[in-house]
Amino acid sequence: MTVPYRPMAARRPDEPHRASTPLELLFDLSFVVAVASAAAMLHHSLTEDHIGHGLLGYATVFFAIWWAWLNFTWFASSYDTDDVVYRVTTLVQITGVLVLAAGVPRAFEDGDFTVVTIGYVVMRLAMVSQWLRARHGDPERRPTATRYALGITVVQLGWIGRLFLPDGLLLTAFVVLAVCEMLVPVIAERAAGTTFHVGHVVERYGLFTLIVLGESILAASNAIRAGLDAGTDVPALVSLAFAGLVIVFALWWLYFDCPEQDLTASLRKSLTWGYGHYLVFASAAAVGAGLEVSVDYDTHATHLPSLAAAMTTTAPVAVYLLVVWFLQVFETSDGLARWTFPITAVLVLAASFGPAPIHVTAVLLAALVAVNVVSNRRHRDGA
Repeated sequence: MTVPYRPMAARRPDEPHRASTPLELLFDLSFVVAVASAAAMLHHSLTEDHIGHGLLGYATVFFAIWWAWLNFTWFASSYDTDDVVYRVTTLVQITGVLVLAAGVPRAFEDGDFTVVTIGYVVMRLAMVSQWLRARHGDPERRPTATRYALGITVVQLGWIGRLFLPDGLLLTAFVVLAVCEMLVPVIAERAAGTTFHVGHVVERYGLFTLIVLGESILAASNAIRAGLDAGTDVPALVSLAFAGLVIVFALWWLYFDCPEQDLTASLRKSLTWGYGHYLVFASAAAVGAGLEVSVDYDTHATHLPSLAAAMTTTAPVAVYLLVVWFLQVFETSDGLARWTFPITAVLVLAASFGPAPIHVTAVLLAALVAVNVVSNRRHRDGA
């Protein structure tokens, strides 16, 4: 039975059976809408050959989505009380996510980030109230909670102030404020580290990876359906759909086949792993937009040149491989296996210049999965 209120004491980092709660899953589900909206607008910008505008808009909007999700995830791992107050505060954060998602089209099309900012600030100020509860309920980490609450509040004032700046200063202000956001945990955690649960955090990141990969599958499926409805070359589209599925399946396999990380080794390690996933999530969702562009290219619905159309898929795939390699493979592999990820990333980019880039990428990723499976089996047998 859920109690109205309980003190927000720190949870044990070695707590057994620590799994994602139904509220956390609902929180993730709300982000499906935001990620889908950002990916859809990226596809729209790319297919109309507004590449620079689309990538910049996608990077900024996805930062807001990712950062709000990351902060809630790590906080919940340490302080989830599951009382009424905690649940209601989290539901307020979910409302902020949906407001943010509603503002994504306007941010892309008109450069108007007002609605996105309102949704984002709602999420972040709700997080401030959570940290104030932690400050009261966890005396040992009171300085840490105070730094979080104060830092987040100050930065939110900056985001609101950004709305009143001239257009020429908006990008600079975004970079400064994004850096300030990421510095808050760096400064706060030095007072006294929060007691996050490694297994729980890794599971939460895995679930969000599934969300962004699922968006890629949905985007590619919708694009293929539109092409078939238009009566275009059915065998070519079926072949492209199969190649796209192989790509997404391989990305899933390569991420989840990596050894679990020791995030308690140092603050630097946990921050690098946690922050680095911005590129993992953003590139995985961008793959879906790229596959949609590939369908548009094959159905003559875009005027992008062949190289640019190919790189809307190959570039995010290469980024995904490089970041997963750096975060989860480089330190745990040896010999040739350590370099298969970056080698494949280079070959994927090279495939952009060939006649069938999506199909070649699928073959390369399938080969990487096979090499990874054999390498892991030899490592286990050797151990």
